[in-house]
Amino acid sequence: MNGPIRKPVIAGSWYPDNPSTLRNDISRYLKDAAIPEIAEKPAAIISPHAGYLYSGPVAAYAYKTLFGHDYSTVVVISPSHRTYFPFVSVWARGGFETPLGIIDVDEDLCDRLLHSSPDIQDDRRPHTAEHALEIQLPFLQSVVKSFRLCGLIMGQQDFTLCEALAHSLATQIEDPGEVLVVASSDLSHFHSAAKAEDMDSRVVRRIEEFDPAGLRRDLDRSECEACGGGPIMTALLYARAIGRKTSKILHYAHSGHITGDKASVVGYLAAVIY
Repeated sequence: MNGPIRKPVIAGSWYPDNPSTLRNDISRYLKDAAIPEIAEKPAAIISPHAGYLYSGPVAAYAYKTLFGHDYSTVVVISPSHRTYFPFVSVWARGGFETPLGIIDVDEDLCDRLLHSSPDIQDDRRPHTAEHALEIQLPFLQSVVKSFRLCGLIMGQQDFTLCEALAHSLATQIEDPGEVLVVASSDLSHFHSAAKAEDMDSRVVRRIEEFDPAGLRRDLDRSECEACGGGPIMTALLYARAIGRKTSKILHYAHSGHITGDKASVVGYLAAVIY
């Protein structure tokens, strides 16, 4: 492998930097997650991206659906928390490092995506400090045996960009059965538990109904919140384009369930698309 290595920036704070501790924590989260039988190989999952203390037990429900399945490539779609840019940023060369090792970039897929649309650009700068993509990687390394990574960060999340990205993924992924898409998203932020549960139930309903356009309307009207709404909508649109039309919510929780503070919470869900 040649090219730049994206170093971990939240290991030791958002999740353990000790490999043994990290493996044990993820193993415990996965063991505790009870999921229904999923009839087909997942095409996509939706997973939260807070620190593992809060989001790890929820994320495990999504990642547990991958048991027994192999993927040659994983596409992780993240929102941008720190900077705005009007395109999708791809880390097109090299690899991503976590305490569990280095993941090689799928340079062929990244190149095809870059040539497919001016909305996808080779720009590593948004990746430097973004946590929402990195937080997914140790779970993937724990569950998927061997894979290459296509890491994407959405600088804006309007529906037109979601459609363009979903179209590029659907046309440039040569074998959808060998590729997993991960949509990284938390839900409502800093509302009371009661209000958060009401707002988050709208996101749950739109995912269960396989309704990305309805989710867009709800987000635009501020009837719900999802900091990774763009990745969620993109995952649904991509799945529809490749003929996958079933989505299932696996678990929902919020930070108040961990801290006991119900006055101001952040919502999380895990879902699978197949």
